[in-house]
Amino acid sequence: MAHKCSVCGKGIVTGMKVSHSHIRTKRTWYPNLQRVKALVDGSPRRVLVCTRCLRSGKITRAV
Repeated sequence: MAHKCSVCGKGIVTGMKVSHSHIRTKRTWYPNLQRVKALVDGSPRRVLVCTRCLRSGKITRAV
């Protein structure tokens, strides 16, 4: 499963978790992706879209 928004391209971000004692361990942040039926080139398709693109109306949902 691809962890990337099909509209804006937002994907996984990696970084460090820093504890109170400053021990650093690797961690990842995943985008909030939703599987949505949307109109792509005039035909309905299931695409992975982040919630920010859904909320801002960058895609049109197929009903």
